[in-house]
Amino acid sequence: MKIGIGSDHGGFELKEHIREYLENNNIEYVDYGTKSKDSVDYPDFGKAVAEGVMAGEVDRGIVVCGTGIGISIVANKVKGIRCALCSDTYSARMSMEHNNANMLALGGRVLGIDLALEIVEVWLKSEFQGGRHERRVKKISDIDC
Repeated sequence: MKIGIGSDHGGFELKEHIREYLENNNIEYVDYGTKSKDSVDYPDFGKAVAEGVMAGEVDRGIVVCGTGIGISIVANKVKGIRCALCSDTYSARMSMEHNNANMLALGGRVLGIDLALEIVEVWLKSEFQGGRHERRVKKISDIDC
């Protein structure tokens, strides 16, 4: 599995911890930026990761901004993306098992590092269950404009 990661300045520190987690667990990744704490616009990075997922450059994406809200909204504007903003491990697992979320959004200023990394780990290890959830995910996809 190859993961795309991206953040704005508000999520930069957490993104760097996620990058280290991926490296330590031998998970391939593409870092779409930002590369520092200098102020940048989250839409640029949310869009870049989402487009990377849809182009097949990466299998899934993880994006981080201060709250996770703005960057998740941006990602979900890209056709085919199902980006889940999660702040607990249960939601992270359900976002994959029931919603087949191809992107995860986190808030760098609202989550502690340890919890955020637990959320990432649970999300990465979870798999879509299909079955009755397949019909529901198809209905989501049918809404894409």
